[in-house]
Order: sequence, then structure tokens, then C-alpha cells
Amino acid sequence: MITLLKAELSESAITEAKKAGKNSKQLFEEAAGTIAAESSTGTWTKVYDGKDSGIPLALRKKALAYDLDSENFMFKIAYPIELFELDNISGLLAGIAGNIAGMKMLSGLRIYDIKFPKAMIAKFPGPAFGVEGIRKILKKPRGPLVATVPKPKIGRTDIEQAKLARILFTSGNGTYDGIKDDENLTNLSFNHFDKRVSLVLKEAREAEKLTGRKKFYLANITHSNMEIMKKHAEVIKKNKGVYCMIDVVTTGFAAIDTFRRMNTGLAIHAHRAMHGFMTRDNSPGVHGKGKLYGFSISMIALAKLYRLLGVDNMHGGSPLAKMEDYGEAKYIRDILQEKITKPNLQIPSLGQNWHHIKPVWMVASGGLHPGDIENVLDELGEDVILQFGGGLLGHPRGIEAGVKAIEQARDIHAKKIPLRKFVSQNPNSELAAAVRLWGYGPKIIY
Repeated sequence: MITLLKAELSESAITEAKKAGKNSKQLFEEAAGTIAAESSTGTWTKVYDGKDSGIPLALRKKALAYDLDSENFMFKIAYPIELFELDNISGLLAGIAGNIAGMKMLSGLRIYDIKFPKAMIAKFPGPAFGVEGIRKILKKPRGPLVATVPKPKIGRTDIEQAKLARILFTSGNGTYDGIKDDENLTNLSFNHFDKRVSLVLKEAREAEKLTGRKKFYLANITHSNMEIMKKHAEVIKKNKGVYCMIDVVTTGFAAIDTFRRMNTGLAIHAHRAMHGFMTRDNSPGVHGKGKLYGFSISMIALAKLYRLLGVDNMHGGSPLAKMEDYGEAKYIRDILQEKITKPNLQIPSLGQNWHHIKPVWMVASGGLHPGDIENVLDELGEDVILQFGGGLLGHPRGIEAGVKAIEQARDIHAKKIPLRKFVSQNPNSELAAAVRLWGYGPKIIY
């Protein structure tokens, strides 16, 4: 097990080090060693080391800090595999990340990556379906998937959401793929989960008969009670759904692992609400060079954890519209989909061999509209779910025109027709109308 980190030393630690005659390099080396100790077998002071103390074994099993970069305060920690229960992500994180952010000698720390050993990967089943499995279910061997989140986030009733699903599924050429609950749409008094699922999936089945194309609904089963999540999953299956959606950060690692191992037969769409409170870092040193202002973990590390836990889709941002991506979106796509990911010094990341773990759909979302599609697909490839909210529902000619604009942008990209050329030659098209409103780049910056 290896982690990649960057530490920022506190002013008090620097002051004390100077009093002791230590320079910044010596202090950094001491800090890296202390972090390795605190996250493995050590503690902050000398303890009893007599008979039956455990000290001899602890010394043999302690983690080691290495590859110390004293200029940028970057380093790696290698952990003996015996320190961890191999099928226990919660226990793993309690060790390698549990206490180190509270150390007084630090004013900032970022965990960039975690590299899992083969023995640990072997303990997890990974995605039940993954990219190819979902393509088989949806009978869509090529191209991206497109889906819409109803807006406003909260406001539509269950009946109104089903009506929206009908419009999405049947407008244009009937090729629109899916609809998704927003993160805070659970089981509400005006939009009941059971009724919503029944109505939306009924519309999906009828649209499939009408259009000859498979449809999906990402129904939000997120709950703090696993029994209720399980019941919600059963409702989806009863209504012939193939997907569920879970807010994986707020639900927790244990719940995701447990739910995946239930083998419900449903694909898992992993939404990442609340991740920004852990991953977002606006420090100048977030790429490894410069100063850190706080404590965080990268989306790279979280994406790897959720792929290991077995989700089938994972939100990874957009290469255009998310501030926190720092250009990470393409690499997150690689993390989710490649069998072997190479280390990347610019991200920075350690790489990973995924062995038997299937590839995961990358979900691009956040301010997307038809004028973005060409650039997003060029960057991320076709194994991506393009998620539109306002970028469809806000089309100046209405919802049906929003569907048509997205179909046009997707289809001309598949035919390698430049978006600007199509718009120029088809000024009255729905795509041209969308571009006149939103342009060719992101309009909403989070």
C-alpha cells in the first residue's frame, strides 16, 4: 500500500525547529517520518517497550516515508500489507488518513493518491456491470449516453417528473437515453419514491416500445438506513428498472461496499454530493508546487476507492465546467476506465493496475450544454455519460428543442462534422439556437 502526500509545516513547528538548530529540510524529513508513524504503528512519544509491549513487532511493521522532495514537501509512504484487513476500506482509511490531519506540526496536508496492492484488489468484486455490461443492457454498443436531471432540483411532483421523462424519451429521434434524480430528491411528501419510480419506469417502458430504444432511470435510493435503501432497490427491480443512484460520499464507504455485495442486480450510479468539502483546495500548491492552505484528499483518490467498491458510473466532473478539476477530469476518466493507469507527475498520481476490476462509466456534468459536447467528447471519449440539466431544460425553444439540440451535437460528432460548421450551415437548427444562447464553452462555473 502506497500513499502520495504533500505537507505544509506549521509556523509553530518551524519556530521550534529553528530553536533546536534544525533547517526546513530536517524538519520536513521529521514530519514525513512522523506522519508515516502516526498512520501505522507509532505514536507521538516513547512508550513502554518491555516484555509483551508489542514494540518489536511494531518496529518490523511500521510504515516508511520515502521519495522525499524537500523543495515541494512531497513524499510517499509505503505500508506493509499486514497492517490492513484487506477487504475493509473503512479500516484502511482510518489508518492512513484518520489522524494525520490533526497533527499540530502541520498547517496543511493533501492526500493525492492511494495505490492498492493486488492482494487488496482481489478482495473486492468491482462493478457488477461496468462499461460493457451497461452497453449490453441498453443495447448501445457505441457512443456516449445522455441523461437529464430535472430542474428545479426540488419542485416537480412525482407525476410531473414522469411527464418530463416522457418528453425526454420520445422527443426528437427518440434516442435520448436517461433521466436522473437530483441529489436531494429522495422520498418527499410531494414526490414519493415508490410512486415516482413506478411512473417514470412506466414511461420508460412505453418509450422503449415507441422508439425501439432502451431507456434508463437513475433513481435515488440514498438513505442513512440500509434497510430502506434495500427496499428502494426492490421497488426499482419490481418496476423493471436496471439502475439505482446513490450519493456515495454522504452514504459512506461501508454502505456502498455492503450494497454492492448484496448483488441486487441493479447497476450503481455514484453521485458525489459533498465531495468538495474533502477534495476542493484552492491553494496555489494543490498541484504539488507551492503552498498549501488546508487539508484535503484528491478526487483521484476517491474515484479509485469507489471503482474498487464496485460502482458502475462515477461523477468525475467536466474538463470544461468544474473549478475543482484542475485538468483532472481526463485523468479521472483514465482511473475509472483503464486496466493499468500510469503515474502522472502533473496531477500528481501514483498510477494503478486494476487486474479484474471492470471499467466504470465516467459521468461529465456541471453546466454542460449542446455547445460543450464536441469538446467534452474529444477530451473524454465515448464511454461517458453526458448529464444535462439547465443545458437542455433552458433551451430557448423549449424542452423538446433541447433534446433535439443534444441529439444533433452528439450525432454530428460521431460523423466527425465540426460543430461550428454544422451551426453555420444550419442556422435555424435547435443546435444553432442553443449555441446562440450559451456559446461554445461553459456558461456555469462552479
